[in-house]
Amino acid sequence: MANQVQEFNEYRAKMNEKLLADNNKIIKRIFNLDTNAYAEGSLDVKTKELLGLVASTVLRCDDCIKYHLETSFKEGITKEEMMEAMGIATLVGGTIVIPHLRRAYEFWGNLEEQG
Repeated sequence: MANQVQEFNEYRAKMNEKLLADNNKIIKRIFNLDTNAYAEGSLDVKTKELLGLVASTVLRCDDCIKYHLETSFKEGITKEEMMEAMGIATLVGGTIVIPHLRRAYEFWGNLEEQG
């Protein structure tokens, strides 16, 4: 189901455009802060994306998990690195995050299919 990635990205882009067009200063600043937080700094982008992936998994946010999986994939993170990070997330988050681990593994497979 490789179009799971496409559907996620299309919906995210459409809704982000609508949210930002509403011109709410607080929302715009939060979006900007999020973008800048994941930029290269003392930590490289790959490390920051893995941190975001782990935090998103522990917080059980499937949309955030998908976002960080795709960005991690684009940054060249390997499946083994992703799974090691997800192992930490599952350890910290407990067994309640296992459903999110399953969906993350499926989404990663879709990213690999898509190339």
